[in-house]
Amino acid sequence: MPLLTTRAPAKINLTLHVLGRRPGDGYHVLESLVAFAGVGDALTLDPGPELSLSVSGPTAGPAGPTGDNLVVRAARHLAEALPDLRLGAFDLVKRLPVAAGIGGGSSDAAAALRLLAELNGLPFDHPAVVAAARATGADVPVCLDPRARMMRGAGEEIGPALGMQPFPAVLINPGVPVPTAPVFKALGLRVGDRLNGAPHPGIGPGSGVEALVAAIGPARNDLEAPALTVAPAIGTALAALRTQAGCRLARMSGSGATVFAVFADRHSASRAARAIGSTQPTWWTVATYLR
Repeated sequence: MPLLTTRAPAKINLTLHVLGRRPGDGYHVLESLVAFAGVGDALTLDPGPELSLSVSGPTAGPAGPTGDNLVVRAARHLAEALPDLRLGAFDLVKRLPVAAGIGGGSSDAAAALRLLAELNGLPFDHPAVVAAARATGADVPVCLDPRARMMRGAGEEIGPALGMQPFPAVLINPGVPVPTAPVFKALGLRVGDRLNGAPHPGIGPGSGVEALVAAIGPARNDLEAPALTVAPAIGTALAALRTQAGCRLARMSGSGATVFAVFADRHSASRAARAIGSTQPTWWTVATYLR
């Protein structure tokens, strides 16, 4: 059988409201509008009798040992649910920065589940596939079908695809890995606590860039302030974006350190990425589309 291939796009939290920490499991309850970028990792599956993983690419080193990679974890969870599952050798090309707030590992895991589903003739929404995604990580389910949608709860509540028009953006990672746990610790919520903030705005299907900016402008990322105490470089990257011509909105994604800006048009986004890249050559800076 020929190789199966797919992309694992960066996941961008256009908004991220933290509603509180629920009793019992202590998970933070979120409400987030998620979109996916035109940049990402690449994953290939060579069908065969044994599960394996090789990792290459510019960010392969920081991705960590292959035995603990989320690609392998996701495949094992699915194989446990479906003992006759056909497996094979995965080859992952890592291009996205690691511990960056853009769901690189989660998107890789979701890509692995899509390839295994394709190999085994399963739909992406097969109960075993969805269960394996949930068991692998909170952000994996929303990455199974990477299109803009709302994500709620601890990642288990996935809304329908919104069909938003692709819109130009610039992504920046200032080269500072930011693990999620210290950011949530800095937020300081105890189990049972709730955050009182304005409710999340409604997002209409098929929104263009103007309608999107108008809708999410009053929203927020509740992890941005605590992340700034962990990695002040996030503020420097945001400031660089906000000074660029055509920038309509700049915000942090996830728990950082990646930030993004929505631009009026692709030419403005490309110019901004070139300008920032020339002054900050060590940053990961890319102009792309979100959808």
